[in-house]
Amino acid sequence: MILILLIGATYQGVTTALERRRFPHPGRMVRSTDHQLHIYCTGEGSPTVILEAPAAGMSGAWGWVQPELEHHTRVCSYDRSGLGWSEWGPRPYDPARVPEELEALMRNSGERAPYVIVGHGLGAAFARLFASRYPRETRAVVLIDVPKPGAASRMRRLLTAAPWLARAAFLRASPVLARRVRGLPGTAGGEMRSFLNRPDHLTRAAIEVAQWDHTVQLAESVPVGDVRVITVDIVGSDPLAFLSDRQRAFQALATISPVLVR
Repeated sequence: MILILLIGATYQGVTTALERRRFPHPGRMVRSTDHQLHIYCTGEGSPTVILEAPAAGMSGAWGWVQPELEHHTRVCSYDRSGLGWSEWGPRPYDPARVPEELEALMRNSGERAPYVIVGHGLGAAFARLFASRYPRETRAVVLIDVPKPGAASRMRRLLTAAPWLARAAFLRASPVLARRVRGLPGTAGGEMRSFLNRPDHLTRAAIEVAQWDHTVQLAESVPVGDVRVITVDIVGSDPLAFLSDRQRAFQALATISPVLVR
């Protein structure tokens, strides 16, 4: 058993090192509040669309959506603290601080409001929190598969164990998480599969999901004033679902596109 674990850990380390070279971050590292986050912006125009990824997601989760939106306007995806290429930051995780970090990231990166915030799954809760905190900067919010209280209870055990399973390469042998993003195209799909096998990324994802209900309750309790809110149900209540299917991604695009028209 010890030999198997050592072999698995060695394989994991070598593969991760190779993936770091294969998948350098496509965007920029920009200072947010007290640490750097990864942001990837493409296209030109206004309003700027901000893509807020689902649980365990990152910028690569928008592999179908961002390339289509960039033909019409400016669009930015990013990695929340500790996910993807973003730094963890010095303070303990607090879901209420996510909008603050995003606002600082957008301001320091030189991106201009107004914003259309698009959130999927847990990201929809963060999108609503941002609109409540910064209504003047927010033109509209698109909420895809709004998260429900208690929806993540069955996934918590898996994500709690996932970093340890990843360290011994068990997740690579049985890609229970990576297979969820098989439909994502090109480099974005490779990035997501890579990070869904990475202990550091999965550790932060587990922390976010552990506070799922608290985050949902925060989002449900805040008003958004006159900000336009559009909701759509595409994937359903699966807390670890991604827009990896092209058809479902284009359903999301069909919901987002009308909001971009003045």
